[in-house]
Amino acid sequence: MPHSTQLYQHVPDSRWPIVYSPRYNITFLGLERLHPFDAGKWGKVISFLKEAIRRKVELEWGTEDDEYLQKVERNLEKALQEHRPDVVVYNAGTDILEGDRLGGLAISPQGVVKRDELVFRIVRGRQLPILMVTSGGYQKRTARIIADSILNLYGLGLIGPESASVSAQNSDTPLLPLEVP
Repeated sequence: MPHSTQLYQHVPDSRWPIVYSPRYNITFLGLERLHPFDAGKWGKVISFLKEAIRRKVELEWGTEDDEYLQKVERNLEKALQEHRPDVVVYNAGTDILEGDRLGGLAISPQGVVKRDELVFRIVRGRQLPILMVTSGGYQKRTARIIADSILNLYGLGLIGPESASVSAQNSDTPLLPLEVP
């Protein structure tokens, strides 16, 4: 008998959680055809699925902090109103960081920290467990930014032993701790 869990729920065909950008398809003067990795697979996947994509959030090349954070907040709030998950898996990539040639956005280090704080405030404010995974973003400075973000989340009580009592209200607490260990 299979293990019963509420972690997995039936999702109607019209509500699949997919994020896609045509920029995921890698091209370089046709040389991508010589590589064993299918550099255009994401475009192919999307072409097989268009009716299933429910929310398309587009960001222009060079999008900066304010617009990005507004879209993250608005769309995360809407998604959590539409569906209450048992757990949120948060892909906290730093390829959004200004200067990342693959990401193409212009989010400041403070914007990355604020994004993580925003996601945790919204999710924890709904009393949902959250798993944060880091991915994407390979500049030499990203390790420090990720560490600053985690220290910020801890300092605000969004992670760690006190995190169960956190509400979704805004905070006047500075984004980064004054002293970093």
